Amino acid sequence: MVRRYLPAILILVILLFLDRPGAAHARSSVLFDQGHGQKFLVERGGDLDLSLLAGIFRELGHDVTTSSEALSDALLKNVDVLMISGPFKPYAGDEIEAVVRYLQRGGALCITLHIASPVSSLIYRLGLDVSNGVIHEEEGNILGDSLNFRVTHMEEHPLLAGVGEFNLYGVWALLDLRPGVRTIARTSPKAWVDLNRNNRFDGADARGPFGVVVAGEKGKGRFVVTGDDAVFQNRYLQGGNLALARNLAAWLAAPVWTPDKEVGGEKR
Repeated sequence: MVRRYLPAILILVILLFLDRPGAAHARSSVLFDQGHGQKFLVERGGDLDLSLLAGIFRELGHDVTTSSEALSDALLKNVDVLMISGPFKPYAGDEIEAVVRYLQRGGALCITLHIASPVSSLIYRLGLDVSNGVIHEEEGNILGDSLNFRVTHMEEHPLLAGVGEFNLYGVWALLDLRPGVRTIARTSPKAWVDLNRNNRFDGADARGPFGVVVAGEKGKGRFVVTGDDAVFQNRYLQGGNLALARNLAAWLAAPVWTPDKEVGGEKR
């Protein structure tokens, strides 16, 4: 009698295992937000667009989509990775709370800044603050421009594994404000922020090592914020920037699964 029903039991066990999130569902859903005035897009192949970054996710076997809708629980319900790159329009309070809930239940988020104001409220909810001016760096300038520079001061983190340096092009300084949020890449101590906007360093400006990449956790989820959106744009996706992008895709899309992970009251 036991022998007779053993195959059926085995089939049931296999089906249950395959339905377990993080086991069979290794393919992640990656959503690029394009509903907040973004000018650099996934579908286009221009120098400043993001088609190559999207291609890296696809090479790893993940599904990449875009949305021009407001961020909401319904939109993010089946999203594993949310990409917010270079928005020009601010996020409404309801959208920010939807992103926070998305992270708390295990989502992964990347934010890159073109201008700071559209995302300042969102990143503050994540435990960060952003400068009111861009960074001038006196070490590692690219073509003698203090706004464009190489980053070599890095902490140990999966995002930076094997990355000796990477380049940034017009960068906002990031400050981690709470435990669980960590600056993993920063400028040299000679960098400064032009607080009085007079295009030269003086006593009214801030000088020191400034964060340019910050990673952290929120609930069951994880996030990374970079002070520059050019870091993953097509023109600059080479060398250390390319290595960083590949690490980013692998780190964000790695499965995060717990038995009680719920979305909208339903198990994923």
